[in-house]
This record gives sequence, structure tokens and C-alpha cells, in this order.
Amino acid sequence: MPASAQRPHHPGGSREAAFFDLDKTIIAKSSTLAFSKPFQAGGLISRRAVLRSAYAQFVYLVGGADHDQMEKLRQFMSQLCAGWNVATVREIVAETLHNIVDPLVYDEAVSLIEEHHLAGREVIIVSTSGAEVVGPIGEMLGADRVIATRLEIVDGKYTGEIDYYAYAETKAEAIRELAAEEGFDLSHCYAYSDSITDLPMLEAVGHPHAVNPDKELRKAAVEHEWPVLVFTKPVNLGRRVKLPPAKPTLAALAVGGLMVAGGAIAVNLRRRGPA
Repeated sequence: MPASAQRPHHPGGSREAAFFDLDKTIIAKSSTLAFSKPFQAGGLISRRAVLRSAYAQFVYLVGGADHDQMEKLRQFMSQLCAGWNVATVREIVAETLHNIVDPLVYDEAVSLIEEHHLAGREVIIVSTSGAEVVGPIGEMLGADRVIATRLEIVDGKYTGEIDYYAYAETKAEAIRELAAEEGFDLSHCYAYSDSITDLPMLEAVGHPHAVNPDKELRKAAVEHEWPVLVFTKPVNLGRRVKLPPAKPTLAALAVGGLMVAGGAIAVNLRRRGPA
């Protein structure tokens, strides 16, 4: 059992929670960039686009993304989704997401989630990715709730605007608000992330942990004497929990194509550097 999950409850009986980032913390890749090969197989994107997406994934895995690059990618992806039917997107995610994401889940993360539950803590995923994706992933993992980015919806379609952006300091604010509402004692709560952009979230709790940290977060973890965890064993989630059978559709491949396009943009942003 990891040392991070061995601590007993606070003697005063206050509620506790464990807050997890998603990409590169619970799953081994970016949830936005994980879908390229199925889209090529469906004839929806070119081989060149697949290669660009693969390179974007490599860049993300090695170095992550700074604030400027994340902002550019946010603007691009929100505009790209404008006009998409919400019900269709949610149906597609429900039918196909686990086929792509299941093999990417870190075994160590699943075990840690289970151990926090056994210790009586709520498990909460806090992710910059969209709620339509984070919600189903959280359900598969047995998370008690999720905090995620919400896109604006008008007449059943995405407008291209963002109602709520779960990123950086906003994540920490959401955690503090939730703690006030639910009675969590943040000094006895836990948080896990790989990215320096989540430094405010980690600083909001009493037991922060850096997971597969980027260079800047590793430096901060050393300075603060925070535990650094290394997750290395992706496992098919179907081997750990029972999942419904997949029902892949051509429409599902189309939605994923949006994510691949985002990957290509991420590569271009990396090449150009911050504005």
C-alpha cells in the first residue's frame, strides 16, 4: 500500500477527500490525444494527421504544456466544438470511450483510488478536460464526483464558449468551495497531479503529491518536500472493474477526430512557442 494512503482519519472525525488530476496522473496519456488510430481506420483523418497527433502526444508526455500553450489550445478546441449536438456527443462518449481509455489507466492510480475509498475518503477527479469526457471516466473509476470544464450549451448545441474552465487557480477555488460545502478538512485531504499548472490545487491540501511530474513541478515538489510518485504500469481497466460492452459507431470516430485535430494544433503551438 502506498504510504500516501496509509494515514488514519483525523481524530476529530472531519471528512476527508482525495483530489486527482486526470491526464498523466490517472491515465498514461492525454485524454484529448488518445484517439488517432481508430480515426484513421475509419477514413476520417489522414496518415499525416495521425503522425502529427502521435508527435503531439510525445511532446505532451515528455514536457507537458505551459500556460500560454494551454490557453491557445483551449481557444481552438472550444471554437472547434461550436455547433456540435450535445446529446450526440454524450451518446458517442458513452459508447466508445472505454475502448480507448481503459488500457491507458495506471494500475497504481486505480489502487490508490481504491485505498482512499477503503480509508473512508471521497475520491474527486479535477480535470481541465470537458465534463462529457471526464464524467464517464470518473464513473468507470468509481470516483465520487468530478470537477471539469463545462462548455456553454444553447438549444442543445455547443456555442463555442466556455461556461466554466477548470484550470490552474480555478481548480483550487473549486476544491475550497467544495470543502466548505461538504465539510472536508483540507489540511487532512490529498491531491495528485503531474503538472506545474496544478500547483494551486496541490497547495490547497495538506497532503499534496506530484505524480510523474513535469520539470517545474518536480522542482516545486523538492522545494516543498512533497512526495513524488512514479506510475509506470498502465492496465486494462476491464481487468479491474466490470465494464459494459462497447458499441463503436462511425459517429464516434468523427467526434474523436476533433480531439486529433486538437493534437495537431498542440504540435503547431509547440513549434511556434508562446505568443
